[in-house]
Amino acid sequence: MARILCGGACGGKSSCADGAVSCRFALARHGDLHRSDRHPEWRGRDRQRVGNGKSGEPDSCLCHRSATLGPAQVLRAGYTVLEVFFKFETATSRARGIVRLDPATLEGDAPKAWTLFTEVDEFKGYEETVGRRRPKGEVYSRDFSGPNWLDRRVLSSRYEDRDPTVLVVGGGQAGLSIAARLRQLEVDALVIDRLGRIGDNWRLRYHALTLHNQVYANHLPYMPFPPNFPTYLPKDKLASWFEAYVDSMEINYWTRTEFLGAERDEANDCWVARIRRDGVERTLRPRHLIMATGASDTPQLPDIKGLSDFRGLAVHSSRYEDPTPWKGRHAVVIGTGTSAHDIAQDLYSNGVSVTMVQRSPTLIVSVEPAGQLPYTLYHEGRSLDECDQVAASMPLAWFEKLHRMLAVQARELDRDLIDALKRVGFQINEEDETGWQFMYLNRGGGYYFNVGCSNLIAEGKIPLRQYADIERVVPEGIQFRDGLLPADLIVCATGYLGPEHVVGQLFGADVAARVGRVWGINPQTQELNSVFNRTGQRGLWFIAGSFAQCRIMSKYLALQVKATEAGIAASL
Repeated sequence: MARILCGGACGGKSSCADGAVSCRFALARHGDLHRSDRHPEWRGRDRQRVGNGKSGEPDSCLCHRSATLGPAQVLRAGYTVLEVFFKFETATSRARGIVRLDPATLEGDAPKAWTLFTEVDEFKGYEETVGRRRPKGEVYSRDFSGPNWLDRRVLSSRYEDRDPTVLVVGGGQAGLSIAARLRQLEVDALVIDRLGRIGDNWRLRYHALTLHNQVYANHLPYMPFPPNFPTYLPKDKLASWFEAYVDSMEINYWTRTEFLGAERDEANDCWVARIRRDGVERTLRPRHLIMATGASDTPQLPDIKGLSDFRGLAVHSSRYEDPTPWKGRHAVVIGTGTSAHDIAQDLYSNGVSVTMVQRSPTLIVSVEPAGQLPYTLYHEGRSLDECDQVAASMPLAWFEKLHRMLAVQARELDRDLIDALKRVGFQINEEDETGWQFMYLNRGGGYYFNVGCSNLIAEGKIPLRQYADIERVVPEGIQFRDGLLPADLIVCATGYLGPEHVVGQLFGADVAARVGRVWGINPQTQELNSVFNRTGQRGLWFIAGSFAQCRIMSKYLALQVKATEAGIAASL
């Protein structure tokens, strides 16, 4: 038997003690998402039984070549390691993982592991209905007198004779990702969204919006974007793709449907959920509720003295759409995050005299090349599935180390721009050394991918003022300490309240207390608080984040729901 010892790759410089390996387990060991920096050793033997066959313990382990690349020396978080993909089985699941070995120890009989990742890929007897297990369509294709495929789809989506097993609240990338996953696991899920058309969460945003990360990392589950899609997706093209995705993946989706709240019916192990669809209230009784309304949901307006006295239009950035009516007039954008910059640039480019007001130091990263550094993995020649597996496999300590390194690289690449911004008084966030990715994971914002607005600020074409210098808003604009700044439009790009803000409103104080914080990294579990994982409230789940996050993590969330429904969750 080849005995693989843990090498303590961190050298005692992080939470990983010497002789320990940083690990991440996705259901395969604990039935949930779990990271650890202290796992004593990992043993394996190619094609040999190493477990005792009990649930949750390996029956067999097979190191294998990945679909496109075999075991290979790669650079991860500054370390050269041998990265090996492997598969194994338990009594209930087929699983897989990645072990990274210290190349210097491979000659002996005790190679040392640097990191270990395991995940459930599928449950035995509950595999996804894809590929060879795809639906055959025999029922409606051979019964000419019965309902056809469309008839069955329409009837299924009405829920006239049943309740959904899962009610998904929110129809953006998070809601679509988890609904598609559940569909392939044959879990009956209904997505509801308050907007009037699928994709409106993108379609109705400001006119010039495009995604700021590249298409290669933004695919939804099962259906990658066509190869002719632009590198940076425009909002309207993305919205149309959402409609096509819902139709192709056969997702049950109700538009113009508001979620009013829910109470838990413990006796029947379900929720009593109240919704309003097209003005008509209805009660549904799903066993699971998945909140997919995003990491940023409720607009947050600043408390500025006199704002109600303003004679012009004052709106939150979520309600800003079109610069055309403001051409030749004066606008003020409060905030310096991504939306603030994009809106200011949109206004400036359409003939509006616009001033930005900075509330706090902001991290500035050029969209290329600095902003794309975290996504270089997706250009290594691996399949999307393998890239996702690698992305999910990095324990938190090393994930943070990697992003600290990328943040240093980004600052060097953007040094000239940052210096130019400082010269006009723009406050750069230089205290957070973990980069934009960790800012997003911990606070949902605080940075901007420069696509031109920073240059306009540095050149003085978009003037900059500081929020601390505001005395009050007056009918004609904003009164600063040194004079009046006239305004016809004030856009408050001041962020959103966290998801936990609405939990108490929708589910009551007791449920909110059990759930606790939603989003932000939990130092104990080393995962996001309450997202993609079991919460303190049975049957209540959360999913949020970027396209890549939702694509990757929806798999684990769907498997947890399926395990609960199949009665195998307790055995994991």
